[in-house]
Amino acid sequence: MPQIMIRGISVDQVKQISQPLVEELAEICSCGTDNFTLEIPQATYICNGDEIAMYPFIEVKWFERGQEIRDQFAQAITKQVLSLGLEEIEVAFLTYEEDAYYINGESCAE
Repeated sequence: MPQIMIRGISVDQVKQISQPLVEELAEICSCGTDNFTLEIPQATYICNGDEIAMYPFIEVKWFERGQEIRDQFAQAITKQVLSLGLEEIEVAFLTYEEDAYYINGESCAE
């Protein structure tokens, strides 16, 4: 289920790291690789009237798994992105509440 939104990294770069990244994240979360979604939104970034390049920023949307797993998850993403030769990356987590998340009309809290 973790949904990973990737900004500031090209599609080709994400393809390059996608398999080892998802395999490592699946191991950390003790789940299958098919639980992960990588998304690269197409966007234009503007600052002071000019188009600018976005810095690498990764948003992880998931059900909370605790500080230790979150730290390992962020470190794995950081390691893979920095392996592309980038100098900096930011990772942020957005947590879904199970009682506010529904699959086919059924709450995940049940």
